[in-house]
Formats: sequence, C-alpha cells, structure tokens
Amino acid sequence: MGGSAPRRDHHLPAETTSFVDRRGELTQGRELLARARLVTLTGPGGVGKTRLAARIAARVQRAFPDGVRFVHLSGLHDPALVPFAAADALGLHDRSAQPALDALVEQVRDRRLLLVVDNCEHLAAACARLAAALLHGTEGVRILATSRHRLGLTEEHLLEVRPLPVPDPHADLSAAEGYPALTLFADRAAAVVPGFRLTPANRASVARLCHRLDGLPLAIELAAVRMRVLDVDQLLDRLDDRYRFLTTGSPAALPRHQTLRAAVAWSHDLCTLPEQTVWARLSVLAGSFDLETAEAVCADATPQTVTRPPEGGDLPCAAPLPAAPLPALPAQLREGSGVGVRGGGGPGEGDLPVGGCGAVARGGGGSGAGGWPVGGSGAGGWFQDGAGAGGWPADGFGVRVGPTGGSGAGVRVGEGSGAGVRVEEGSRAVGGPGALFQPADNPGASVQPADNPGARLHSAAEHTRSTLALPPPPGPRTDDVLEAVAGLVDKSVLCREPGPGGVRYRLLDTLRQYGLEQLRRAAGEEEAARRRQRDWMLRRAEACERGWFGPGQPETVARLRADRDNLRAALDFSLSTPGEALAGLRLAGALWFYWHACGASREGLYWLDRALAAAPEPTRERARGLWVAGLLAAATRDLPRGHRHAAEALALARALGDAAEAAHAEYVIGVIRLFGDDLPGALRHFETTVARGPVPGQHLSLVGLDQVELACALAFLGEAERAVEVCEQALGLCERHGEKWVRSYVLRILALAHSVRRDWPRAERHGREALRLKLAVHDVIGIALTLDLLASIAAERGAHEHAALLLGGADRAWADIDTGRWGSHTLNSTRRDSEERSASALGRDAFERAHRRGHALGLAELVGHACQEPGRPHPAEATAGPPPHDDTAVRLTRRETEVARLVAEGLANQQIADRLVIARRTAEGHVERILSKLGFSNRSQIAAWMTAQR
Repeated sequence: MGGSAPRRDHHLPAETTSFVDRRGELTQGRELLARARLVTLTGPGGVGKTRLAARIAARVQRAFPDGVRFVHLSGLHDPALVPFAAADALGLHDRSAQPALDALVEQVRDRRLLLVVDNCEHLAAACARLAAALLHGTEGVRILATSRHRLGLTEEHLLEVRPLPVPDPHADLSAAEGYPALTLFADRAAAVVPGFRLTPANRASVARLCHRLDGLPLAIELAAVRMRVLDVDQLLDRLDDRYRFLTTGSPAALPRHQTLRAAVAWSHDLCTLPEQTVWARLSVLAGSFDLETAEAVCADATPQTVTRPPEGGDLPCAAPLPAAPLPALPAQLREGSGVGVRGGGGPGEGDLPVGGCGAVARGGGGSGAGGWPVGGSGAGGWFQDGAGAGGWPADGFGVRVGPTGGSGAGVRVGEGSGAGVRVEEGSRAVGGPGALFQPADNPGASVQPADNPGARLHSAAEHTRSTLALPPPPGPRTDDVLEAVAGLVDKSVLCREPGPGGVRYRLLDTLRQYGLEQLRRAAGEEEAARRRQRDWMLRRAEACERGWFGPGQPETVARLRADRDNLRAALDFSLSTPGEALAGLRLAGALWFYWHACGASREGLYWLDRALAAAPEPTRERARGLWVAGLLAAATRDLPRGHRHAAEALALARALGDAAEAAHAEYVIGVIRLFGDDLPGALRHFETTVARGPVPGQHLSLVGLDQVELACALAFLGEAERAVEVCEQALGLCERHGEKWVRSYVLRILALAHSVRRDWPRAERHGREALRLKLAVHDVIGIALTLDLLASIAAERGAHEHAALLLGGADRAWADIDTGRWGSHTLNSTRRDSEERSASALGRDAFERAHRRGHALGLAELVGHACQEPGRPHPAEATAGPPPHDDTAVRLTRRETEVARLVAEGLANQQIADRLVIARRTAEGHVERILSKLGFSNRSQIAAWMTAQR
C-alpha cells in the first residue's frame, strides 16, 4: 500500500512584489523557447534570473498542454537527487526498479510540457545529464534553466540576463522614469516610505546610487530597504564608505560580483547583533523553513572558549568564539572618538569608534564587565542602543574589546596604559570573532597602539595557548530569534511566504552563501548549527511518526513535504560527517511512513542504502532501517531484495529482543508474499499476525495494515464474507483514532469484497468513500487503484460511458506511477475486461471520446466525476455553456473565481488562505458563497464545474 502525497504547487512561483519591466529579455526568451528545446538564462547572482524565468514561463504556458513545472534546486546539494526533484515537481510516483532518470524520461515521453530548472550552477553536471536525457528521450519536453554558467550542451541556447539599465547620473534625467533600475528602487522605497517617488530633486541621487550598484536588482532592493531610516543622499554616502572599506580601488570600477557583495555586506553591517547571528545560523537551512525550525537552529548558545595568555605575556588577538555574532567592521575607525571601555586599571582610555553605518558594538554605557550589557545596565543580554561596548577585563592586561560586543577586534592594551588604537581606513577584522585588526591591503600588518607606534600586537600564533572554558554568553533566546527573524524580513534578507501550518521563510541563495561565509569564520560553528538542524529534523520526524495514526495526516504530510529540503540536508550531514551515521539511520527509519505513504519510495531507498552501509552495527536503528528498506524495495517491485532486507531485519530484531521491530519486519515479509501472488502463503501469514494481535510498541498503522492485507488475500481467494468481517474490525480501529490513510485502504478492500459478492451498490458506495479519503491525503497510487475498481463496478452495472471516463482517468493517474500497472496480471486483466465490456456496449468511437474526457481531468475533477451517481447528470454537464463571467451565466467575483480554481486543485480552506494570504474564515466564507451561488452541496461539484468552464 502507499503513495500519498499532499498537493504541492510546482507551477510558477507566486510573485510577492511587482516585476520591473524587462520587455526585451521577455521577448527574447519567448522567441528562443519557440525554436529551441533548451534555453539557459545566465548571469551573476542577484541579477533576477529566477524572476525572469518565471515570467517567461507564464507567457508561454498556454503552448504546453501538459503544463509548466518549476524545479527548485537552491536547497539541493546531492547530484543524485536531481532526478528525484524533477520527478517530484512533475508529480510522478515511479516505483519501477529502473534508474531514476530513465524512469523519469519514460513517464514524460509523450507529454508536451515546460520544465523550469532553477539554480543549476552548483549541480551543473547533474542538470546537464537531466537535460540531455529529456532532450534525447522525448519530443515534447522543453527546458528553461537558470544558472550562473552554461550547462555545456550542444543543444543549449543562451540568454544573458544583464543588470538593469541605469542612466548617466550627470546627463539629462527628465526621462529617468523610463529606466528600470530607478523604477525598481522607487517601487521598493515606496514600500517602506509610503508616498516616495522619483522627483527632480532626488533623481540624480537615485541614479548615482543605482549606478554605484551596477543596476543589480538584488543590490538595489537591499539598499532601498534602508530608506526607512536614511534618505537617498545619506544612503549613497554610507554605501561609498562600504566600498572604500572593501576595496582600495575606485568603487565605480568594481566588478559586478563585488558590487553585490558590497551591498550584501553593508546590509549585514546594518543588522543588529542578534540578526547577524541568526542570519549566519539560518544559512545551514535548505529551502524554506518555519519559525520553529529557525528557533531550534538559532536559539542555542554553545559553550565558548577563549585563549588564556601565559603568565606575564601579551593577550593573544584571535580566539574562537563559536556562539558569538559574526559582524563585519565599520568602514572607518578613526583615532580619538572614544569607546568608553576601560582597560586594566590605568587612567587612560582606548578609543574604538562604534558609530555610523558599520557600528556593531552597541550597548548601554554600562560597566563593560563580562557579559553583554543591555540598556546601560551591564547585565547579560544582547546589545541594543548606546555607545558603550561590552567585554571583560583580562587580569590587568587590559581589555579584550569585541568578542561579545560585536566588532570582532582583539586589542592588547598595556597594563595601566589604556592606549588608544589606530586602525587605518580600509582595515578589517580577519579570522572571525575576536580577530586582529589588519589593513585590507596588507593582511600581515600588525596594528599599532595610537600613542606608541613602536609597540606591536602579537598574533595568537606567537603565544603558547591554553584554553579556558567560560559559561556561554546569553546568546539568542527564543524571543531573540523571533525578533531577529522579524528584523531580517523587514530588511529583505528573509523572504516571507505562505506554507502549510502558517508562514515560512526563505533565504535567497546569494544571502545564504554570505551567511555561511560568516558562520565559517568561527571554528566549529557550522557543524554545531548543522547538528542542531539535524537534531530538530529528527525530533520533528519522530513526533510526526508518533502522531501518524490519527486525524492530522494531511497536515503532517504537507509539513514534511515543505521540509523536504531540510530533511535531505539533515540526512546528508549525518551520512557525510564522522560519528553521525547512526543518527542518520535513525532519521531515515523514522520517516518510513513518509517514504511509503507519500510516493517517495525511490528516494527513501536511496537514503536507507547509504545509511545502512554507513552504520553496520547490530542496533535497533539498523533493524528498523532494514525492514523499511525491504518495504520500499518491494514497492519498487524488487521483491527478492525486499525479502532479503526484511528477513535480516526480523533476525536482528529477535536477537535484540525487540518485539515491535520484529512485528514490523513480519508485516513486510507478508506483503512481499501478497505482491508475489502467493495468496495462500500471504493468507496464512496474516491470519497468524492478526490472531496474535498488536505487540507493545508496534505502530498502529502497521497493525491496521496487517488486517487490510488479510482482508485483501481473503477477497482475492473468494472468501468475501470473512474479508468483510476483517474490514469491519479494521474500520473500528481507524474510527477510534480518526485515521484516514489506512481507512481508505480498508474501504477499498470492502468495495473489492462486495464486488466478489456482486453487491454492486455497496461496492460502489465503499469505493467512492475510499476515493474521497484518498483525495484528502492525495494518495495518488490509491486513487489509481480505486479508479480501476470503480470502473470495473460501473461496467458491471451497465454504466459504460461512466466506466470509460473512469478508465481514462485511471490511465492518466497510472501514467504518473507505472503505465504497465507494475506488470500485475490481476490489475491489467481487470482493466482489460472493463474496457472490452464498455467498448463493446458503446462502440469504439464513443468509448474513446469518453476515455479522452477522463484522461484530460485532474485528480480533483476526476474524483468529482467518479463520486456522481452514474444515471444522474453531472453538475458540469448541467451548467456547461457560457464561461462564468458571461452575462448569461452565474457570475462569480474575481476573488471567488480564484478560490474556486484552488478548490478545483484540491486545496483545503487553510491552504487556500495561505495561498491568497487571507484569513481561514475569509476563505471559508468564499467557499460557502460559491456553493450557494452555484447551487452545489460539496467541493467536488465546484471542481467539476470549474473544469467545464475552461
């Protein structure tokens, strides 16, 4: 059994901000796609390739009857997973034993569709293999790729995406509104400063700013966010400072990648310390994530170490502080401004300025003693506003400024001297938190105390080190993370998007890479963050497994699907980091229900193969992994391999004394007998396990499936009465827990049993109820199996046109799974009998027409048709005619039409609310009004009606 997956929109990504005109590129892209099957948009990061690709795809989607699908690769790092990502975007559920790429090509061989593959540069070879296989193995598939580099295929046509045109700041700017770069800045600035627009007074400054940013859209958007606190001229001045800090050359001559880096680094400087820390730690997350995940990864201060100087020696200048924030330094540190941090006992005070755009040591003017003062109190906590910097005294050797104050500078102040420090323009901190100030153009130079040019600060390497563990600083707490995430959204660092369960967030790839660079400046911080991310994914997966046999299955699956990239990242970290393999095996095994029930058998088997090879020790985790691998291998029709895994799992579980895992392994062995058409053997097996009853720790889903498989064997062997009796027991178990997935299979077997008894009305009623439940959890394989059964029932009842339509829909559903119906004699003979009976009654032409109608329907529409009484006119037929906005037809408002379209896609009210960014109650109200206007009683009727209007 298995194959459910939630509805996920792999069509074009929703646009949350306006699109600045790129008419030329849009026209070029459409023309290239008209004559070439592979078009790659190339250009630097932040230039707008993804947005342009989505717009081009939207313009040409009507030319592709089988649709446009979007493959997001930014959160993917394993080349082996590229075919899985493409199959997932296409809604394919292959369970064959052939290689994943071959199966993908086979399933789309006869389709006409556009595949948009986004962010190919880090997986260029795998993307090239995918493109080549599709180009050579199909005729109707076209590919629109985005990458910083070409894929290198001879069939590839390139479209270079250039930065937005910018006018000469010194020329006539009367027509400045015609330049997209200025329009983009004005649009984004107006979002934070209502009423902002280009005027004769600010055009020149905006033009200079956009010119300085080389017309790069991402850089312009990041700069525009600062209009909340600065005007255009101030913005330009601060940006000039940032450029002088990053380079010794002319800012106007910077290459584009350094221009973008300057804008990103400046945005980083302007973040608060918690925001910088959260940005860095969030960079380990792949794809989108929710707030709980952000808190789990970021709200943790790991114990820090500092390097203790030897007796009588100097204070070393570089010590790792894994939990500290990772800011860049201000553009200029001028002598004499004063920081208000007192050194060891002397009257003088050093001076490290912290004001301006690069200010990072923000705190109250408190004592500056250990900890992170807030609001001048000197108590532990994050720096907020003020002039004083925190730090801690160092046994009379002066003060170490910055490890927790954020500047990252390690300074040695002679005992009693309190000497100031001069840092030349363009200097920066190197080596992460606590690093030595060094001029950017001379990394080897030492920094001199301002009042003693002859003195030098010794590097950490010149000292004998000993480490002293200190209590961790009061790093990001849960509330800190929430505030930091809000600030990063406000600064356009994080993108906010709707998702299952509420709001989700995403780091653009360019910003993620920058955050990861900051994270890697502190030794061990990246691994610690990735371990926290893995541990959180494991906790979430195990919580979902515990609650799987219950009422929240659709929500659980939707949440895990949204977390798919982070699950992959957690598994990859575990299986590529020494000492973490067992945790990876535990995670892969805990996700058994996801791999099996969500149509992800192929990918699940990929991870379990790796995990079992990496963790060969005889553990409970291995026993679990073996039977799950056996189940998934059986689902891909590799029955010998599945049996080997399950038998090994059973032996290991018994040796460990684990009755639950032994029972799970026994279930797999029985299923393999059933799949192998050993019906008597399967019957004996499941009679034994069901008679034994549940064992402590056995998952209730597998308890229920034991009963399902027993009833299935009984029905196929003609013992319909016993099959019905077993199904009634299984239904009771499901109803007590509010479970849907196993219940849908119980109902399907009930329909099968009543078919054996030739009780067609009951068989059809149970089949329809099963189909509705399977649509609720988007069980594609279950839908295909049940459609076959209902088509057979309809043919037996004489509803031949209805049977032909259902067969067309079933064939379309099987095309996403296996067109050969797994080579099953039973399934194929049942389908063949239904076709022969209906075609004979209708005539071949009428049969083909009805079959084509069913084949053209989506799953939601198909279920809507299937659940109508055969002799009763379908709502789609009753209301067919003028489109919904015609004066002679029912009129829906524009919003109601949007909602009706999403209902037709199978979305629930909460998902509709998330998609349209409205309240759930508002979505419910729209659905009720649509039902009332159309005179319908259920959502399936809305879905069928919408299909008829297209």
